[in-house]
Amino acid sequence: MDYSIHDAIEAGFNKIIFVIRRDIEADFRERIGNRVEAICKSHNVKIAYAFQDLNNVPGVVPEGRTKPWGTGQAVLAAKELIHEPFAVINADDYYGKEAFRQLHDWLVLDHADNAIAMAGFILKNTLSDNGGVTRGVCKVSEGHTYITDVVETSNIVKTITDGYIGAEADGVELDPESYVSMNFWGFPAKEDCAPVYLDVLEQGFKDFFENDVKANPLKAEYLLPTHIGGLLRDGKYTVKVLETKDKWFGVTYKEDKEAVVQSFKKLIEDGVYKEELYSDL
Repeated sequence: MDYSIHDAIEAGFNKIIFVIRRDIEADFRERIGNRVEAICKSHNVKIAYAFQDLNNVPGVVPEGRTKPWGTGQAVLAAKELIHEPFAVINADDYYGKEAFRQLHDWLVLDHADNAIAMAGFILKNTLSDNGGVTRGVCKVSEGHTYITDVVETSNIVKTITDGYIGAEADGVELDPESYVSMNFWGFPAKEDCAPVYLDVLEQGFKDFFENDVKANPLKAEYLLPTHIGGLLRDGKYTVKVLETKDKWFGVTYKEDKEAVVQSFKKLIEDGVYKEELYSDL
């Protein structure tokens, strides 16, 4: 999270919204929020909090439901705080500086209300050495500039053949050079206006509750890649791919932790970051 905040500030973002559960607010502020807020204040970056609530739904929560509603509802939790172009990330993933620069530079330009941008990571750069992962595998138009579909694909595992990195899901071979969504999206807005996408997302949540939740009341999730994929298939939105060659990493399995620690050490050794992370801003 700290590296993403650093990279966002460096790229030019000037507001950060933490989407958390209300019951962890005090602990979050004590361990992370107060420290980050002090750093952001010195760089004229605003901090805000939004709270994702299991009960904040357009209907009745199914009996026995404890699973959160997913990334779509998490973004909706921040809806009233967003009055400008914005980006969405997973707080526990490392994306690299290039993705933040590209998303910021795209967002400051004028775009149609039905435009979205996505940091496009290369599938082989997002795999774990310790097991299968779920990725939004993207189909792209000729020229590799726009996405035509996003397919949420689970149990993608890394394969190595003669030193070549490949990927497969449940025995089906995937193109390791294909783009995948790592939940780093950009949504434009007119000056001092809320992004139109937020209203579309809210209506989609109502539809999701009417249909998906009825079919799978305890486990259905409202996921951004799934929602955006549906908009693409219906021809309602365009999604621009902003390719990044940076290697994504995160802790999907506990065995991933040591590799992540070593990756950060290497980034510091290579001069990408300072030992005192925010000292170069």
